Amino acid sequence: MPSGEENVILTVDVTLFTLQRGALAVALQRRDRAPFSGRPALVGGYVHPEEDRDTMATALRVLREKAGLGKVFLEQLMTFSGLNRDPRGWSASVAYYALVPEQDLAPLAAREILIVPAEEARGLPFDHDAIVAKGVERLRGKGSYSSLPAFLLPETFTLTQLREMYEKVMGVSLNDSAFRRKIEELHFVEPVEGAYSKVTARPARLYRLRRPALTEFDRRL
Repeated sequence: MPSGEENVILTVDVTLFTLQRGALAVALQRRDRAPFSGRPALVGGYVHPEEDRDTMATALRVLREKAGLGKVFLEQLMTFSGLNRDPRGWSASVAYYALVPEQDLAPLAAREILIVPAEEARGLPFDHDAIVAKGVERLRGKGSYSSLPAFLLPETFTLTQLREMYEKVMGVSLNDSAFRRKIEELHFVEPVEGAYSKVTARPARLYRLRRPALTEFDRRL
């Protein structure tokens, strides 16, 4: 742990997005030490230079150790730094955002991680309010021209579920017929042969992403 005025505190903080009761939500974990002991904050931790090859490795380690999560969509957001963001001294946090489908939240519950609506994630310690706000901004902006919202869905999904996820992420309503036409033109999902949803009375075909990595489009949805 850094100590002394000459040291810079270097951490990683992750805005972990998921869904709760149909709304975009953020995972928070109560701090177990000062400063702000007992306060909900973003999942984060110190960079360990002896084992972390870069801050992405730090973020993955933190999610694994503190949230019990392995395979997640993870992308760097930006760096937050300065003298006043941490009462212990000058600090920098490389912020990331992660996406976890709602059905994969069991490891978080075992670690008493709170899931709160994104709009209610306020009054957090350090500058975590600003990190959450920037994460929401990135998610909504990039979600309009990429496959990003699909990473909040299970591996297979219906086109209705996909449209509804885009609506939740972007905060808009989308015309179903127009959405389906655009999805067909963009070719970033493919039908799963012989697989249909059993949620509704009328079975709907199941789809999946054509590639596991993020796909950016040449137009907005």
